[in-house]
Amino acid sequence: MIQNYIDWEKRQIEWWKEKLGISEHGVAWISFIKGILVGLIVYHFLINL
Repeated sequence: MIQNYIDWEKRQIEWWKEKLGISEHGVAWISFIKGILVGLIVYHFLINL
């Protein structure tokens, strides 16, 4: 079951890479920036009360 999810996720990543025309490196940068933004939002609303 978990392997099905992993395969599905890989297909989704490949689909988005083709749709957006970005490389693996681009995906890594998008994920990095998204992680920073989510972390800042969590910090702002939950920790910095």
